[in-house]
Amino acid sequence: MHPTDSIAHPDLAAAREILPDVIALRRRLHRVPEVGLELPVSQTIVLDAVRALGLDPVAGVSVGSVVATIEGAAPGPTILLRADMDGLPLTEETGLDFASEHDGRMHACGHDTHVAMLVGAARLLIEQRATWSGRVLLMFQPGEEGFHGARYMLDEGLLDRSGGERPSGAFALHISTLYETGTIDVRPGPMLASGDTLRITVRGRGGHASAPHTAVDPIAVAAELVLALQLLVTRRVDVFDPAVITIAQVAAGTTTNIIPETAFLGGTMRTVSEPRRAAVRDGIRRVCEGIAAAHGASVEVDIEAGYPVTVNDAAFSDLVLSVAGEVLGEENARLLAAPIMGAEDFSYVLEQVPGAMAFVGARPPDVDPATAPMNHSNRVIFDESAMAAGIATYVAVAKRHLSGG
Repeated sequence: MHPTDSIAHPDLAAAREILPDVIALRRRLHRVPEVGLELPVSQTIVLDAVRALGLDPVAGVSVGSVVATIEGAAPGPTILLRADMDGLPLTEETGLDFASEHDGRMHACGHDTHVAMLVGAARLLIEQRATWSGRVLLMFQPGEEGFHGARYMLDEGLLDRSGGERPSGAFALHISTLYETGTIDVRPGPMLASGDTLRITVRGRGGHASAPHTAVDPIAVAAELVLALQLLVTRRVDVFDPAVITIAQVAAGTTTNIIPETAFLGGTMRTVSEPRRAAVRDGIRRVCEGIAAAHGASVEVDIEAGYPVTVNDAAFSDLVLSVAGEVLGEENARLLAAPIMGAEDFSYVLEQVPGAMAFVGARPPDVDPATAPMNHSNRVIFDESAMAAGIATYVAVAKRHLSGG
């Protein structure tokens, strides 16, 4: 639909009406990205924005979070709506006139847009308060980028913060340049993968590079491990319950004529089911220990548990798809064919509350889909007009859930 389309759904029309204010908030956040669990500048901006709506937000104690509740016209169920606030350790190279003011920090995953969309949705829900019952619990979280921010908020009592019953539904949007502007993509079941970190240290015996038979070369063993781990994926993992193992870091040696004592491999492991996750962890240890032993070396395998699989509730996913079709047009509400192998700490929320995460497309229309910089690129640019679709979807999903679906 064109932004000026007069037959737009009322929630979409309202979202477009407030879009200039939402864009201004997004750009303010974009200039001052922060990384990790403590985001004092971003937290203050969010607190001020939420207070300006007439709400009474609560700042986190253990992390730099913000929580607020919107009361409807009458008592009823509670829905949680979430936005993450943290950036990434990248130096921005977009050339935007509102680019990051800090080298080495950038909103490269679009969390600034998530915050702005949720504040915009809160504004519309407040304006429409007389038309819905129940509560909307707003969750603004730090530390999504590997710092387990959602888990900290849950441990701090997030689900009991609304003042009423615990949430019966939870919803989050994630912006992406993988999809056309103004589209919503969602699927029931696994939506995103688990994400575990691999740290593998091979210990051999150092020696002179001219006499490898007198040493135990950890580099050769490590090289074999890299290939063997790929063989584990292709020959021991069901393609319909997939896994990804990527070794992205290799470090060994100090010069050209010394066989070192150790070699280090670092990487990631992704799965879309917990049984597969456990099986692949066991398989990695078995492969590493077996190959090292075969060559007279030893190995230390450290698998740091990251985010669980993000699993969308089937009924809630159907609700999102139905609502998005009504609000944005059937052609813009799509069933995602397969999970995305990225990981998300909204998974912690969905382990306790039935709900869903969906993608809102924001690829600029003049950008070639084959070469469009993706999330986590320091050149990624999101089409800000897509935020209207996100705002309207937040609002309409909340009202549909609170009305009983």
